[in-house]
Amino acid sequence: MDTARIINIAVPIVFLGLFYLLLVKPQQKREKEVKQMREALAVGDEVVTIGGLVGKIVKVDEKQVTLEVGADKTRLIVEKWGIGKHYSRD
Repeated sequence: MDTARIINIAVPIVFLGLFYLLLVKPQQKREKEVKQMREALAVGDEVVTIGGLVGKIVKVDEKQVTLEVGADKTRLIVEKWGIGKHYSRD
């Protein structure tokens, strides 16, 4: 094989490797962390939904959580996949 042919094969392979390392791998790590956070949800945790609601968990089921929101302590049932992150008052 001549050098030009090797370069023509190597360049796409290098780009695919960089694409994987810079985009795919970090996304997989974030998804794993979010999944672990959702599995570890417990009563008393303050969370933010992906829609921006802030509430305190009062009940945890297999696929849903019940949140207490607002001053009047309204209760909302939210799917676990809808929980975005733990809330911190920073």
